[in-house]
Formats: sequence, C-alpha cells, structure tokens
Amino acid sequence: MHPMSYRYEDLRAFIKRLEKEGELKRIPVEVDPVLEIAEITDRVSKKAGPALLFEKPKGSQHPLLINAFGSYRRMNLALDVESLEEVAARIEALLDITAPEGMLDKLKMLPKLADLAHFIPRTVRSGACQEVVKREDFSLLDFPILQCWPQDAGRFITLPLVFSKDPKTGKRNCGVYRMQVFDETTTAMHWQTHKHGAQHLREAVRVKGGTGEDGRIEVAVAIGADPAVVFSGIAPLPDDLDEMMFAGFLRRKSVDMVSCKTVDLEVPANAEIVLEGYVELDELRQEGPFGDHTGFYSLADDYPVFHVTCMTHRKDPIYQTIIVGKPPQEDCYMGHAVERIFLPLIRKQLPEIIDMHMPFEGIFHNLVLVTIRKRYPGHARKIMSAIWGLGQAMFSKCIIVLDEGTDLTRYGEVVCKTLNHIDPERDIQFVLGPVDSLDHASRLPNFGSKMGIDATRKWPEEGFQRDWPDEILMSEEIKSRVDELWPKLKLKLKG
Repeated sequence: MHPMSYRYEDLRAFIKRLEKEGELKRIPVEVDPVLEIAEITDRVSKKAGPALLFEKPKGSQHPLLINAFGSYRRMNLALDVESLEEVAARIEALLDITAPEGMLDKLKMLPKLADLAHFIPRTVRSGACQEVVKREDFSLLDFPILQCWPQDAGRFITLPLVFSKDPKTGKRNCGVYRMQVFDETTTAMHWQTHKHGAQHLREAVRVKGGTGEDGRIEVAVAIGADPAVVFSGIAPLPDDLDEMMFAGFLRRKSVDMVSCKTVDLEVPANAEIVLEGYVELDELRQEGPFGDHTGFYSLADDYPVFHVTCMTHRKDPIYQTIIVGKPPQEDCYMGHAVERIFLPLIRKQLPEIIDMHMPFEGIFHNLVLVTIRKRYPGHARKIMSAIWGLGQAMFSKCIIVLDEGTDLTRYGEVVCKTLNHIDPERDIQFVLGPVDSLDHASRLPNFGSKMGIDATRKWPEEGFQRDWPDEILMSEEIKSRVDELWPKLKLKLKG
C-alpha cells in the first residue's frame, strides 16, 4: 500500500530518495557550468539517464542538481506516487463533490472538507531558507548558474519559483520564468505577455505603484524546493487557485511558508535559496537569445528587470536547475505529468473527450492529439474550439481529433488514421488567435494562426454519402488460437 503521507520536506529528502532508488549519479570532478554541464546533461537526457548532482561546479562552492525530473519514473517519485493516474483520480474525486442536499450528505462531506483544510499553506515563523541572510555584499555569481547553449546571451536561472502578488487583489502567484543574469544583483524577468507575472506588472502600472507609490512591484524567487512545490510552479492552474495550495494537495499536507526579510511576500520555508527584490514598472532591458525547449533559440526581446536587494539561503545550499532544448529533456517529463494529471479537469468541461496526448516532439503546444466519443455532426470542430478556449491550451498550434479506440501514444497508428481519414480541404480548419511567445514562425509575436484536423469517421449528416470502410482487424478468436500456436513457430522477430 502506498503511504498516505508525503515523504519529502525539502529538496534534500528527494535527493536521498533518488539516490536510494538508483536514480541519481554524483559527479565528483570539476565541471564548468558554462556549457559543459549542459552538454553532459543533454547526452544523459537523450539516453534516459539519471539525475545528476555536480558536487564541484567550476567557480562555485555550491553543488548543482539537474535532471531530477528527467524520466517517467522520477516524475512518479517526485510526486510520491506509483502512477500519475493516482493524482488524476484524486482530482477527479474532488471535482465530484456536489452541494449536500440533506444532513446525511453534509456529514458525509465533512471528511473531504477536512482534507481540503490540510492543503492550505501554513505560515511559520522561521525556515531553513533563512539560515543565512545577506542584505549586502552578495553575488548571484556565487551560484553555479548555467549557460546552456553557445548562442545564449549569458547565464540563466532556469528553474526559479517566482512569487508576486496581484496589486489589486493581493492574491499570490508562483510561476517559473527564466532569468538571465545581467550582473551580481540584477537579472531579466521573462514575464511573457500571457503569464500571471506580466499581468501583475500591467495591473501595477494601471494602479500606479503596485506595492506602493514607488513605481515598483515586489518579487521573491525561491530556488530548490521539495518536488511537489517545484512542479506546482509550472502547473497550468486556474487563475484563482494558489499554486502553494495545489502543492499542498500534491503533498497531502500544507506547505510551510515564511515571510521574506525585505519584501511583503512569503516563500517556501524549506527552500534552498531565496532572492528578494523588486521590478521597476517602467524599466525594460534586452533579454536573450536563449536556447529554448522548441529546439531553437528564442530571439532577443525587451523584458522587465529584477533587482535583488536581499539574498537568503541555507548554510550549505544546493542549486537546482534544468536545461531545455531539443527533446527529450527534463521538461518533457514534467509536461507529460501535466497532461495526465489535468486531464480530469478538461474532461469535466468536455466529457466527450476520451484521451489527450501531447507528443514530446510537439513541444507541448505545437501538437495536441485528442480522441472523442463523437455524438453529433461537427463534434470534432467543437472540441478544437473548446480547447483553444482553455487557459494555456489556447497556444495549441495543431489539434488532431480522432475517434475513440485510437491509442494516441502509437504515433504510427495516429498518422495512418489521420492521413486516411481526411479530405484536406474539407477537414482542416484554420483560426487566428494568440500563440506562444516562443513560436518563431508566427506572423507576429504572440499572434498567428492555428490548425485543427478532423480525423474522425465522417457521417452522412456531415455531407459524406459514401460507405465508410471498416478498419482491418483480426478476430479475437483467431488471435487467441495463434497465441497458442506461436511458441511452436519459433520465429525470432526484432522489436
């Protein structure tokens, strides 16, 4: 039986588990964080290798952890489950909570409501992330921050948990946004226009002050936390759901948060490193290029600037990071977890969806495969439109909708059925709308076209008057008989 309590209080507990499970390799030799660590990690990622703990990064006294989420198994270990379907099932159970009609129903709901109370972040008076407090004479370059690829504009913090508040409502947001290091105390803040951080900045500009009348918005950045907290930072949550509450849901207990020393924000108490500071509302600076998860460099552009005014950390902090680039990389497995965990939320709104899958090669937003239980003419097109209206799914460049019964992870089957089922002029539709900021092929930044392909069986009600042929499938009786016969054939087949 899987334990009900989450095993990791911090990143260190996760590292110990990875090592115990044979999923981590310590690197005792000196390796340069400028390009060398990225090249080693890229080779390891492409071979489905282990998490790497570089114990002697060149130019730093602090060890570096990378590729910690870089396999299906490690992603399960990170969330402390046997299968991601466990998390999806828990979400589905929450979505099934309905308003109680009588006293008995109310009593039945109490345990579920009590469980929800355990997910709420808890404020504590002190935390390990503040064992060392530096208000002056500190440098970001003390940490082994990576330059990942040759044409990168410099070193980038690639797995930061960036905390900010909506200036109007005071609601907290935590997102993962890359940060190019300009100097010892200054970085870029890659708040793409569609992200919550950018919305907080716009709202602060609108109310002329954000956290006061000083023309700034306060920001805190945590680096290195327990894996559920880190994963929650990249999760595509509804606008009104606190990422730290979702982390509590994943952990099955509250996240301890501690107040920052110099800004009015809270951060995970057991984080390894915390950067406190501000973003000026009217200050932009060129950021990039950066070798991104598309496999291409995202081009240089102007972004806000983060000024670090205080640094806190553990006495012996571990720097956690990630590289992105041509898949598969560590972020692919995090994206896969998002896909499986959040499918129940999508099904709640679109119950006709059977399954959904985003191949690694599609870089999350370039290709979405969907199977549906088709109920009426044009149903596939309704699904496309609905997906383009769902939060970050609006960035889906190509959506292919197929009938139920198709295994979306068998790409040969998907391609075969798609190409056989479509009349291109009839079954492909194009729409204009917002696209991902990293889409270098779009006609304009953040705006371009998207394509939907209806690869479902066509009905007479959709104007198809010919017979639709049956798929070639062997009978179960014959397959069973051949299964019994197979050992006698002594056929040696590859693959």
